[in-house]
Amino acid sequence: MTGARQSRIDARGDAKGDESRAVALALAGGQAGFDTLMAGHRSAVFRVVRGHVGNDADALDVTQESFVAAFLALRRYDPARSFRAWVLRIALNKCRDWARRRAVRRFLSLALPMEHALAVADTAQEPEAALASRREVDRIHAALAALPDTLKEPMLLCAIEGLAQDEAAAILGISRKAVETRIYRARQKLSYLIEG
Repeated sequence: MTGARQSRIDARGDAKGDESRAVALALAGGQAGFDTLMAGHRSAVFRVVRGHVGNDADALDVTQESFVAAFLALRRYDPARSFRAWVLRIALNKCRDWARRRAVRRFLSLALPMEHALAVADTAQEPEAALASRREVDRIHAALAALPDTLKEPMLLCAIEGLAQDEAAAILGISRKAVETRIYRARQKLSYLIEG
């Protein structure tokens, strides 16, 4: 085994030990445990959620909801599993909840009388407000958010978060081959959405 590979394995082992200590501290009510877990996984959760919901403001809200739910359910966490995988699974469930609530809000906003409908906020971004590069990034995020969940979730976990396909398969409860196939299809569809 090469020295660099052994170092990565050792670092992962150390990180796993630190994570286990942080979980134990959090379960004992220690704020430092919560802080360590959140600091270690906040960016990953935000990136996955941002890719799912399509904008920063909603992504921040859903990320916060994900950590609150994780900390409330911390006693059910299995230390034999990766905390990152566990919290990302919670985040994906919160994204699905967010999508359902959004669909209900859209439906109800269409059912309001006209005088009430005028008070419903328009959350669409103004194209002239962003720089050209920001518009392109927004287009990519929008295309990613437009993918069906079955394609979006493996793509976010593997391509954005850098998880191995086996890890993504375990999080999503599907086979490694299904992850590979869905990523391939997601890339095809993204290419069509972005260039089309």
